[in-house]
Amino acid sequence: MSGSRDVAIVGAGLSGCLLACFLSRRGYEVTVYERRPDPRAGKAERGRSINLALSERGLNALRRIGLAEEVMVDALPMRGRMIHPANHFQPPLAVRPKRGRRPIQVEKSSVEGKLDFQPYSVDGQRAINSISRGALNNALLDAAERAPGVQVVFDHRLVGLEPATGELTFETPQGKVQATAGTVLGADGAGSAVRGQLLAHDALTESLDFLDYGYKELSIPPAGGDFALDPGALHIWPRGTSMMIALPNPDRSFTCTLFWPNGGTRSFASLSSPAAIERHFAAHYPDLVPLAPNLVDDYQHNPVGLLGTVRCDPWHAHGRVGLIGDAAHAIVPFYGQGANCAFEDVVELDRCLDDTGGQWARALPLFHQRRRDDTAAIAEMALENFVEMRDKVASPAFRLGKRVEHALERALPGRYVSRYELVSFSNTPYAEVRRRVQWQHRAVGAAALVAGAGLAAVGLGLSGSLRSLVTPGSRRHPASSLRSSDRIPPAPGPGRWVA
Repeated sequence: MSGSRDVAIVGAGLSGCLLACFLSRRGYEVTVYERRPDPRAGKAERGRSINLALSERGLNALRRIGLAEEVMVDALPMRGRMIHPANHFQPPLAVRPKRGRRPIQVEKSSVEGKLDFQPYSVDGQRAINSISRGALNNALLDAAERAPGVQVVFDHRLVGLEPATGELTFETPQGKVQATAGTVLGADGAGSAVRGQLLAHDALTESLDFLDYGYKELSIPPAGGDFALDPGALHIWPRGTSMMIALPNPDRSFTCTLFWPNGGTRSFASLSSPAAIERHFAAHYPDLVPLAPNLVDDYQHNPVGLLGTVRCDPWHAHGRVGLIGDAAHAIVPFYGQGANCAFEDVVELDRCLDDTGGQWARALPLFHQRRRDDTAAIAEMALENFVEMRDKVASPAFRLGKRVEHALERALPGRYVSRYELVSFSNTPYAEVRRRVQWQHRAVGAAALVAGAGLAAVGLGLSGSLRSLVTPGSRRHPASSLRSSDRIPPAPGPGRWVA
């Protein structure tokens, strides 16, 4: 079985197609089964996310198959967050609502709040990239179909799987068909049919933790042929119990995503009429209203999506069936790491095949062992980032904290690095990021006490005190033990050297 060269990948989404490209380079015969029709032949489903944030981890994977430059041609770099306060008013543009509806009236606030740009990196130059999900998927589909030994078939919905034998049953427009593969890999997303089949065979346990929040997508079209907002930022409207974000698209539009509770007096269901929708947005998102002529139509007709975290254990069965990406560990989208994490999965699985001589029965458990802590860490950090984006980014204390953080990064280059930079601009394993940031916080707290005492006594500054604490000691791992290259220099952690 370990020597079998035929692999079935269920799911022709982002991670499934990337995985097919990696396995092709190893000489495998790969068939990718996708339940949907070919997405290159039709339009995207209404209300389905049309863009995502691609950062270093995802780009690292794409570089390995020579696809990064092609994909980045239409990417839009976002170098920070643009915070829209509740009382910020955008002067109205010459746009009218759809279907001849009257223009929505917005009262201009007597005190206009200012937009607040918060750079992601200390130098303000590093960026995450807004990219079309559809364009990225199509580029990966094309790459997979070009790859030797890869076949992609559509309209194949998995309805049966025998994990012990690799026998698969699919429902197609022509009826049920069966196939057999030496290795079966589920890359079919958070609602994975492969995971469902393994669960039915008692091959794993799963937990699905849904937020009390859902999301709905809205749109901002181009204004006079140009972007209506700054395309160099991820826009955030933090409102406490609700939040909205907007990412730029290559066609100069923006995709907005409104996050709101699923129930209660202030929830998606509470806005049941066009007038109620207009009043709510005029009161809470006044600068959006003149930019979104189809606001009411989008709100009424785009679906509410679910937000949740998927966990399961183990990610493999019978030495021949495995899960990857969201099928194994779906996360909420608030760190922009869903696709990046899934791409990193592919790189790690490829490394596990190297380390086990291509023996799937050993590679799949090793993959689970290596990625389990990292995916658990990013799942928790994504939930924490939701609270930060929703509740904290607009507060003066948070802005002050960010300025202090950037000051520490400038004073201690490579020694102190923010969590956001480690997650988005390096390949440092997520679990290591979590440990390093926790250590940094403890070090900064201790340094503040030392600096305070020093200032009172002899006028010493924070930088010297902190530098003495954040200095590599003798407890380092050799460079050869680091699992991935990292552009950011390492710093010490509790009991180990952090990559």
